[in-house]
Amino acid sequence: MGLSRFEARDAGNSASNNMAEPIAAAGSSGYLRVDKRSGSRSSKTFKPKKNIPEGTHQYDLMKHAAATLGSGNLRLAVMLPEGEDLNEWVAVNTVDFFNQINMLYGTITEFCTEESCPIMSAGPKYEYHWADGHTVKKPIKCSAPKYIDYLMTWVQDQLDDEALFPSKIGVPFPKNFLSIAKTILKRLFRVYAHIYHQHFSEVVQLGEEAHLNTSFKHFIFFVQEFNLIDRRELAPLQELIEKLTAKDAR
Repeated sequence: MGLSRFEARDAGNSASNNMAEPIAAAGSSGYLRVDKRSGSRSSKTFKPKKNIPEGTHQYDLMKHAAATLGSGNLRLAVMLPEGEDLNEWVAVNTVDFFNQINMLYGTITEFCTEESCPIMSAGPKYEYHWADGHTVKKPIKCSAPKYIDYLMTWVQDQLDDEALFPSKIGVPFPKNFLSIAKTILKRLFRVYAHIYHQHFSEVVQLGEEAHLNTSFKHFIFFVQEFNLIDRRELAPLQELIEKLTAKDAR
């Protein structure tokens, strides 16, 4: 659909917008899985929600993040709390964004099908091909639902790997943790881009546009704060990003 028809409205803001980005890659296969923790699956999420164990420092950080978000100041909410470890802060927020995108995409899966979205794209200029560098080394062309399933399963596997995302006190993060997080966030951005470009009208019909815009604005402020996604990767939604963040320019 034409991006000029977007309403860039979040909780309390309004504006308008547009967008676009390059053929890229991502990774692993799998379908909707039963949550190891509960033995069931919510029909409102695409993949099982990732939980941070209670009693851990990361759980405390998650509660802090939720409380700060309640202030309505997203720029302030994404800042590293004084005295906290950057890796832990990025880890907690990466889990949160996975859960947010998981839920948002889960609301429109009936509209994102092999027939409606035979190519994983973000508008006419940007198409994404799948690869994870391990099981799929050569990028493959696939439908949006298949690509997003590969992508979300791959992210879920990273988040569940204690060697990459340690949850126990005293267990160090890998030295390349920020590089891992950057790859995850770059790929999660593609789900936002696909939803905005291909399914925004359905999002509006469902009354979820303010939720989507607020979630995306939070995501963008976070990756901007810590330089976690290259500007060229954000090109498919650059105009929307500028409009959503105009009132909160640093």
